[in-house]
Amino acid sequence: MAASSLSSLSLRKPSPLSLSWKTNTHLSAISRSTLSLPRRTNPIFIVFAMDAKPTVLVAEKLGEAGLDLLKSFANVDCSYNLSPEELCTKISLCDALIVRSGTKVSREVFESSAGRLKVVGRAGVGIDNVDLAAATEHGCLVVNAPTANTVAAAEHGIALLTAMARNVAQADASIKAGKWQRNKYVGVSLVGKTLAVMGFGKVGTEVARRAKGLGMHVIAHDPYAPADRARAIGVELVSFDEALATADFISLHMPLTPSTSKILNDENFAKMKKGVRIVNVARGGVIDEDALVKALDSGIVAQAALDVFTVEPPSKDSRLVQHENVTVTPHLGASTMEAQEGVAIEIAEAVVGALKGELAATAVNAPMVPAEVLTELKPYVVLAEKLGRLAVQLVAGGSGVKSVKVTYASARAPDDLDTRLLRAMITKGIIEPISSVFVNLVNADFTAKQRGIRISEERILLDGSPESPLELIQVQIANVESKFASAISDSGEIKVEGRVKDGIPHLTKVGSFEVDVSLEGSIILCRQVDQPGMIGTVGSILGEENVNVSFMSVGRIAPRKQAVMAIGVDEQPSKESLKRIGEVPAVEEFVYLKL
Repeated sequence: MAASSLSSLSLRKPSPLSLSWKTNTHLSAISRSTLSLPRRTNPIFIVFAMDAKPTVLVAEKLGEAGLDLLKSFANVDCSYNLSPEELCTKISLCDALIVRSGTKVSREVFESSAGRLKVVGRAGVGIDNVDLAAATEHGCLVVNAPTANTVAAAEHGIALLTAMARNVAQADASIKAGKWQRNKYVGVSLVGKTLAVMGFGKVGTEVARRAKGLGMHVIAHDPYAPADRARAIGVELVSFDEALATADFISLHMPLTPSTSKILNDENFAKMKKGVRIVNVARGGVIDEDALVKALDSGIVAQAALDVFTVEPPSKDSRLVQHENVTVTPHLGASTMEAQEGVAIEIAEAVVGALKGELAATAVNAPMVPAEVLTELKPYVVLAEKLGRLAVQLVAGGSGVKSVKVTYASARAPDDLDTRLLRAMITKGIIEPISSVFVNLVNADFTAKQRGIRISEERILLDGSPESPLELIQVQIANVESKFASAISDSGEIKVEGRVKDGIPHLTKVGSFEVDVSLEGSIILCRQVDQPGMIGTVGSILGEENVNVSFMSVGRIAPRKQAVMAIGVDEQPSKESLKRIGEVPAVEEFVYLKL
């Protein structure tokens, strides 16, 4: 390894490096031989030993193809519409449970299984009805079926788009009421209109393909979508505000996360072109429904077509549902015969594979890891995830995250330090903030590969005592622009570095600046001119709003030159307070990062 690479790590150990070990492997090529397991541990993954044929309880209707696959391997009990009490009674006799969205798999279900339940399969994408924490505590794997619905959801999005544009639902109701109102239901053409696809994942991509075929100009916003994938189908990636300002039609395909909840609100409706039309086949919670009603009444939004709602089913007297310019369907995105069969097969294959002890790519909770390994790695696991979250929040939208490099510095030999859990947590930190996918040790590599993210790992073996598993973890994201220019290292990548001190994860480097701040709460990073009074000025702004500062650290190039101040805060500052920090004359740039 080049000497320049070693110097950039700013290692604390004074001893010379005796060995460097490096992998630069695409995720599809990672294997057990590449990342050796520790010599001392028991198997990490759950293996389901079956002396007799297992029993699978199917609690909601499943396609025949999926049932046939299950019956070829297990005893299948199809019992629908079970009450919570009936489910708890039955579950102690079952090795696997398959549900859709209507059955709540609560902690009581896992407790009632008395350890026999090994797999829960959710026939669909969302897993809000499954208590993941309880499943993990009881050693139960949870799997879902995330891919079979893609085309069906995209087709339904296009169906709503065209029906809305030509007033199909309203005209149908009118003529069935004995009216003939041709002039009232004059529609708009799609050809030449701009469609903004908000969320360029699987469904969003398929909607874009179909809209291009209808002659529409398609733009998309997804801060982490690869630009080359968009260009390949003739789609331009733009900023969130540009998408809102230029679109004639907006189609929502983003996951429901804390950052997207009610993202279409009063403030963002005001940014839209007057007369915009909106389609939502994603998640109801991404729209502030009261704000949408106001936007419809004012004419900012001409029409909306909705398949999903914040509360399902919505109330019968919902102003949104009853609005004359709104077309609604009862969450039919996945409701085609083909999609239902595909979901049935996908979930059946996942459940059978898990019962056989195979690793499930669609697992959504963590597998069992030996207690001694978890105990030792616990603070480093937290550090790894938070470094991933910090790094991805520093990325400016547009180019997408494609190349991530993780460096571990340790005194332990490669075969005494299994980095799979750490790599998985970094992947979790990078992907989960902008996705509805749950990332863990089982599905991390698969999930990153699906999104075109290439992760390379580099280990530096230090001289010294191997008592501590790691000296530091460094995460670099290449070929992206940063919201915070100071996070760019001398070699051109976004770089963050952390260490564990007294059991607490700390951020110790941002770009080329040394800092020292505990990774608790959230962080404000400021690049400033190094001068007296800056800590007091910024601290006073936060104090006036009763925002508690937990840590503050300043790293500088040289006295009176540029410095980076890292501030740990327990509460989220208001937009006004952040604006005031940005207006401090000596502050050149700043960014607020949620952990």
